[in-house]
Amino acid sequence: MKKILFLLTACLLFTQSYAQEKKSEVKRFIKTSTGYLMVLREGDDVFKVITQLAKTENIPSANFYGMGFAGSVTFGFYDFNKKVFNPKEFKRVEMGSVTGSIAWSKEQPSLHIHGIATDEEFKAYGGHVLAMVVGTGSLEITITVHQQKLERKVEQPLNANVLQLE
Repeated sequence: MKKILFLLTACLLFTQSYAQEKKSEVKRFIKTSTGYLMVLREGDDVFKVITQLAKTENIPSANFYGMGFAGSVTFGFYDFNKKVFNPKEFKRVEMGSVTGSIAWSKEQPSLHIHGIATDEEFKAYGGHVLAMVVGTGSLEITITVHQQKLERKVEQPLNANVLQLE
């Protein structure tokens, strides 16, 4: 019985490892004449994947738009008095629109993303995206790259990270 349990556990671990390896082999982007086309898959952290692309491809700055499914998305509404985002998470939604930009801050990619999500009752939610993980299906993103490297800097009195056009 112990041998069977051991074999079943080993098979399960191998299957999970193999599935994870295959997932990491799935191509996430292709280069286009204006930038990139990305197709993110279930479980992908949108901020992490776009940030990694910006680093590895040395993207100076860009704008992007997309659509697809989110297993979870956290929107934030900025409280101007407290100077923080009030977060609210939504699960299993369709992202009808995702828009954003890529710039740099302190030698790291800085993403600014907004979006609109709808649920199964066709209720819509939206605003500043603080976090997003792709749900069942995919999330397609088209990135338009700009030649000039742009920076973000925190500006007062709002304590907001603002794109600089210098």
